Amino acid sequence: MNLKQAFTVKFPLVVLAILFLALTTKEEPKAWTSSSQPLKEMQRIRKLIKAPVFKDKDYDITDFGAKADGVTKNTRALKKAIEACNANGGGRVIVPSGEFLTGPIYLKSNVNLHLKDGATIVFSRDTKDYPLVLTRWEGMDCMNYSPQIYALNEKNIAITGKGIINGNADKIHWWPWKGRAQYGWKKGAPNQLIARDSLHVMMRDKVDPQKRIFGDGHYLRPYMIQPYNCKNLLISGVTLIDSPMWFVSPVMCENITIEKVKIDSEGPNTDGIDPDACKNVLIKDCYLNTGDDCIAIKSGRDEDGRDNKKPAENHIIEGCEMKNGHGGIVIGSEIAGGAKNIYAVNCKMDSKNLDRVLRVKTSSSRGGTIENIFLKDITVGSYGESAIHFNMFYEDPGKFIPTIRNIWVENLNVENGGEYAVFVDAYKESPVTNLKIVNCNFKGVKQPFKINHVKNMDMKNVKMDGQVVNFSETPKTK
Repeated sequence: MNLKQAFTVKFPLVVLAILFLALTTKEEPKAWTSSSQPLKEMQRIRKLIKAPVFKDKDYDITDFGAKADGVTKNTRALKKAIEACNANGGGRVIVPSGEFLTGPIYLKSNVNLHLKDGATIVFSRDTKDYPLVLTRWEGMDCMNYSPQIYALNEKNIAITGKGIINGNADKIHWWPWKGRAQYGWKKGAPNQLIARDSLHVMMRDKVDPQKRIFGDGHYLRPYMIQPYNCKNLLISGVTLIDSPMWFVSPVMCENITIEKVKIDSEGPNTDGIDPDACKNVLIKDCYLNTGDDCIAIKSGRDEDGRDNKKPAENHIIEGCEMKNGHGGIVIGSEIAGGAKNIYAVNCKMDSKNLDRVLRVKTSSSRGGTIENIFLKDITVGSYGESAIHFNMFYEDPGKFIPTIRNIWVENLNVENGGEYAVFVDAYKESPVTNLKIVNCNFKGVKQPFKINHVKNMDMKNVKMDGQVVNFSETPKTK
């Protein structure tokens, strides 16, 4: 009798099935019981994130023909400098003081694009300067205008220095494509709506992203910075203004450091930092004043997010300051691949035009699991709607009910609250689970809670205008 026969004789099929399920079923992670646990996990993750190091050699773009007159297009000069740097083992491509107009920039491996103090890169408004590349637009993969700074399958790339990167968008250029009058659109003018709907259909039909062709005539705005499937990224020190759409959105990248970056724009969908299906991400000491979410963690929309099977994983946000925006620290809405191990500490937020502090937005067209979310030592002056906000009905429903579980919020101090302290709108069959709120102080909130479906919600030393609120006083449905 061989091993297979012996195994079959000894173990009936029912027993084998039980063993198979036991071996293949993923165990639900245990909820944290103290903040020391996520803090320890955060330090472990921090050690995994290492900024790339570059060869000590400089390539000044003016040596390759670039002119700082704000009129000459320097696309070719930048390309030559980057290619020379890459071909010789890497180093810094220097942008000196002055204003340099250019089309999109493609970053190659081992290249650090370094902007000196007083340097400004201004991007062209001419769509003919933007080639079609594989990109991700609102969580959907397609061939569209190149992001203003782009890389595909590269490693060890950086954007550093004290200069300014100007996306050159305004209410006449790029922003009107949103299709809203407040951003310069006029009745009868073209906009993105038809193309956006078409891209949704292609995604649902699982059309090859290389065959989802957009660009001229479709009005899907390019992003400012989007490395795609890259490793070892650094963005440090630069100021970013007036992006056509999202500012910084690495897609399916690993080992990312974004530090001391200032982002300022109040155009449509001008999210600040949106890592999409990325792993091991550090966002540190950044300033964000945006027309949409300040920091939004994503993992693809619907079919594209689920099929790639890449969650947002191991993100640390610390020492950041948020002003205007739809949300300060946001997970979603393009989060179909799920998110886990998201940590935010020592951040400041303050604006009545900042709608929410922590926002998780998803829907049953997304699905996925969002788990292990930790916030500690968050200081808030003002906000508009909710401090802690969970919404499972952000967009039209589908067949993939999401899971939100294991959230810990500690030392969240609000001086001038908005409509709610805590907002939960979840499915009855998938309540927000293991929500812990510890040592938090809310002042000026109009209505402390608007909650329907939660499970294992626990509050310890939570104050509303100086009065301690016990869990027994917290409505489970409203």
